[in-house]
Amino acid sequence: MARVSSRIGYGFVGVLVVALGGCTGYVKQTDFDAAISELRSNDQKQQQEIDAITQEMHQKFAQYDTQITQMAGRISVDTIAHFDTNQSTLRDEDKKRLDDYAKVMREHHADAVITAEGFTDPSGSAAHNKRLAMQRAEAVRDYLINTGGLNANQVRAVSYGEVKNRQVVPGAHGDKGQANRRVALVTDFAGST
Repeated sequence: MARVSSRIGYGFVGVLVVALGGCTGYVKQTDFDAAISELRSNDQKQQQEIDAITQEMHQKFAQYDTQITQMAGRISVDTIAHFDTNQSTLRDEDKKRLDDYAKVMREHHADAVITAEGFTDPSGSAAHNKRLAMQRAEAVRDYLINTGGLNANQVRAVSYGEVKNRQVVPGAHGDKGQANRRVALVTDFAGST
């Protein structure tokens, strides 16, 4: 009988060890919450780092928004100025691009006819967006004339507002719609070569 009770005793201890051993997979709620909080914090830090790198890349590559290609004695220049939401004030980084654009046009296409085409993202009413796009186009036109030294009769301004078939990112507004909030400069006539 002693052997039977010792076997039962060892069996009980074995079951108890297995039962308690199975509990090692459980985590206290406070430890779980702390781990989740740390993961979320790390995720936010990584997102901030990604956002900072993205912004730095946009600034470094902004100089390439003005592309100058020389072909057979002619120069083609593509420049775009972007705007903040509901604003028509030129940003400093765009002024630099417009300065470069005006210099190229003065030196290589003094007789060119240029149209500043104003656009908005789709937020706001159609009438408001049409007015805002015109204000943006006029801001670029005025800058090219007053600061860039281009002749007033060679730079025009036109508003397209939120026209759908000209949105760079269809339907986007806010941070994602900045590409839609722009003035594109179009060379209607390059002048004589």
